[in-house]
Amino acid sequence: MELKKILAGLEGLKVKGSLDLDINNLDSDSRNINDGDMFVAIKGFDIDGHEYIKEAIGNGAKVILAQIDIDRKIIKEIPDDVTIILSENTRHALAICACNFYGNPSKKVKLIGITGTKGKTTTSFMTKAILEKEGKKVGLIGTIACYIGSKKLEDSDRTTPESLKLQKIFKQMVDEGCEVIVMEVSSQSLKLHRVDGCVFDIAVFTNFSEDHISEKEHPDMEDYFNSKLKLFHMCKTGYVNADDLHTAKIPKMLPDNDISTYGIDNYCNLLAKDITITNSYVDFKVKLGQRNERVKTFIPGRFSVYNSLAAICVGLKLGCSAENIKEALLEVRVPGRSELVDNKKDLTIMIDYAHSPESLENILNAVKSYTRGRVISVFGCGGDRDPGKRPIMGEISGRIADFTFITSDNPRTEKPEEIVNEIEAGIKKTKGNYKVVVDRTEAIKEAIEMATKLARNMITLYGMSDEFDMMALENVENRYLDGTKVSLVGEHTVAEVDKAVLDVIKTCHIKAKNIIEEQKTALEEISNFLFEKETISGEEFMDILKKYVDFPEKEEKKEESISEENNKPEE
Repeated sequence: MELKKILAGLEGLKVKGSLDLDINNLDSDSRNINDGDMFVAIKGFDIDGHEYIKEAIGNGAKVILAQIDIDRKIIKEIPDDVTIILSENTRHALAICACNFYGNPSKKVKLIGITGTKGKTTTSFMTKAILEKEGKKVGLIGTIACYIGSKKLEDSDRTTPESLKLQKIFKQMVDEGCEVIVMEVSSQSLKLHRVDGCVFDIAVFTNFSEDHISEKEHPDMEDYFNSKLKLFHMCKTGYVNADDLHTAKIPKMLPDNDISTYGIDNYCNLLAKDITITNSYVDFKVKLGQRNERVKTFIPGRFSVYNSLAAICVGLKLGCSAENIKEALLEVRVPGRSELVDNKKDLTIMIDYAHSPESLENILNAVKSYTRGRVISVFGCGGDRDPGKRPIMGEISGRIADFTFITSDNPRTEKPEEIVNEIEAGIKKTKGNYKVVVDRTEAIKEAIEMATKLARNMITLYGMSDEFDMMALENVENRYLDGTKVSLVGEHTVAEVDKAVLDVIKTCHIKAKNIIEEQKTALEEISNFLFEKETISGEEFMDILKKYVDFPEKEEKKEESISEENNKPEE
């Protein structure tokens, strides 16, 4: 491609050498440079690409794009036959060059950008599902992976790819017939110019809370918010959460932009009403077109209502029908987002990629609200990310969960033990029970074992099942070998015990509900008594209960005198 075409749209460049060149490829990694390529030097957090200019030239680079403040000693070492281009910001320059090199693919599709502290991934999958139900071919770029329709292109190493890789993915999606691309847009990608040159048709801001505050990300909350706000300077239409203190301000901050709102509590353009939240789904009423429709999705939690509303906004804007919106939300599943795991133990096991204090608190509170038994939390914090949130998240889990397993989660360049120690410092501020298990797999195994152990012991140790009677079932440590846990029975027996546990629990639950329903009047009188007197004795309790319940008379046994028995004459 002609170098002049690659540089189109860039201003303030300083050039030494010829621009009448054809470029085979461009890259910011000197190791990927070949004959006739263009090397873009980027100043990273840990590595400065300018130090690799000599290597890039050795690999065949004919053009070097560098920062204008490059060390002059480096320039002097560049051969005369290599063109040098200097830019105020090579990250921005690389993004524009990438757009041009791949034919500006974002202009050939409807591009949807979704940003926010939480909810980006779920909202992206929901939006994709709605548009696909309408018959559109959709590409998705986000935290989990990149997709064209149902085909996974690759797992993601970051929420929003670097600009060169991003434009390459865009081109592939366009070439394969995508009409719409839905992508998560991180604050880092906006701040570091990865999406410069992209043309966004629609932007969504899900919510805003403390996260990504560190030396390598954002120095403070103002920088974090302003970075995300850039997306709304780049879009044609925007949608923001009216219930979020920060995002709700955006329409007034950008009065000339086409920005609408959605929410639950505050006045907005798209309002959810009559909300039902259970352990497996949420449903609510919302206006779709001219009618109020009931919408349901099998992703539990109040936050799923907000994510659904954001996706509905996009769907309505792009002409999707109410029926297709409802069907899509009913069917959508998001890997790692309030994802329920099918299991034979009849446990509610949920996977969620909560990575911020507020996200962790939201998911634990959501689970706590509909859980009848214990909530067991298994979590860790990623390395090379805001360390300040680690003790906060530990404190949250200790406060809300009944038991917490602190474990490792993608430590990157940090030592897992050090991350765990920082989490532990927070949980120690609470009265919460916890255990440190650095090995994540082992932590999950122990959590599942803990979730089933109590009920299993009730069955086996106390003979609550006719089939098992008084047989004991437990795991023990093999003292004579390596100390690993050994079950005293086989897997089949364990499975049968789990089934027996479930049967007993279900039977008792039904019986308890029936008793409560049958004795509602008596319970109301007892409640009124307690309200007035604050305490009730066993005798007073029974006096009230006997008004409503016929207790059978006890048969009095005729007692024979031991002495008389002993004094009987021998026959």
